[in-house]
Amino acid sequence: MCAGNKGPFLNVTSEIGKLNAVLLHKPGRELEKLTPEYLSELLFDDIPWLRKMREEHDEFADALRQRGTEVYYVEDLLAEVLENVEVKRNFVNDLLQGNSENSAELNEILFDYIFEKSAKEVAEVAISGLGKNEMPEIARDYSLTDYVKRDYPLYLNPIPNLYFMRDPAAVIGNGISINSMHTDARRREPMIIKYIYDFNPMFKMDYSPLWYNHTIPHSIEGGDILVLSKEVIAIGCSQRTSASAIELLSRNLFASNDNIKEVLAVQIPPVRAFMHLDTVFTMVDRDKFTIYPGIQDKVRVYSLTNSGSKGVKVKVEDDLLDTLRRSLKLPAINLIQSGGGDAITAAREQWNDSTNTLAIAPGVVVTYSRNEASNEVLRRNGIEVVEIDGSELVRGRGGPRCMSMPMVREEI
Repeated sequence: MCAGNKGPFLNVTSEIGKLNAVLLHKPGRELEKLTPEYLSELLFDDIPWLRKMREEHDEFADALRQRGTEVYYVEDLLAEVLENVEVKRNFVNDLLQGNSENSAELNEILFDYIFEKSAKEVAEVAISGLGKNEMPEIARDYSLTDYVKRDYPLYLNPIPNLYFMRDPAAVIGNGISINSMHTDARRREPMIIKYIYDFNPMFKMDYSPLWYNHTIPHSIEGGDILVLSKEVIAIGCSQRTSASAIELLSRNLFASNDNIKEVLAVQIPPVRAFMHLDTVFTMVDRDKFTIYPGIQDKVRVYSLTNSGSKGVKVKVEDDLLDTLRRSLKLPAINLIQSGGGDAITAAREQWNDSTNTLAIAPGVVVTYSRNEASNEVLRRNGIEVVEIDGSELVRGRGGPRCMSMPMVREEI
């Protein structure tokens, strides 16, 4: 599965270099455990139609393959590492420790039930959860917790947001940030990535530094991390990513990655409509970005640079456009407004992730076909647009960039 030569497999030094390898998760049975009563708890606004959702995701993966991208699935990589019995034992323990609302006695019973499953089945349980109707009733004394939660239909919650693979981890250079998620509903996702990083040889752990660990209490999510160049990273300070996390990740990068010279912290309003930087701003070519026009006058930009023994120096910048031009050493920057600049169209299409584009090569992006005005304005600005259907995928509030974790891009 991985090359036999020495050196890192992971390598991402831009947002736009040709995408050679990507990590995805195909939506599965975890979506079938969404009910109206628990939608908000699991960060959904609606219940998707799973069969159509999976067809759309296959179309997305096929579009990437047709452009030369190797597609890996997180569920397959997890199942591979769980073939090791001791790894599986530790994984199931961690899985249940993260399920603290169950009583200790119940978790012991659940451990025995899950551990006896095959590696592939354990990976499935970790993602889709475990309903009370999926395992036989066992005679036992009920705790107070059991009685209080007797009407709750699950022993283990699903993680239906996992198909947004961008958030739990981000490859930066030849290393990886395994992120600390903002909400309880997503805390299991980076734990899964950490097991893959630790035990799957494809990730070549010895050659790929860990820039950030999911156990750190300051939240940061991959939708806020944009690798603009080998030297410059942009990180959204948002509803899901804290200033403390940005500073800590910056310190780690400056200390161990000689290439990275600057981190741009882009502060956006902390609201669900703009939950990550990449929901309002993405890079589409060397000197071109798409941006939701309703955000442009609401951002603040800070430049973080290495100050040696003092760690990080922070400078307040005046303007996003000027900062990008200076940091990327370009004569000009083209900010392409989604929705063709029309306020109503832009707002409607931003809700359907028009600015959440995935660059698969310089000037080539994958988008949802439903965002017709935004796609047309990209084309008018010289961008090749590869459209996919997303009527069900978008119900989780994410687009092609959200659904993908680039692992290898060509240098530009």
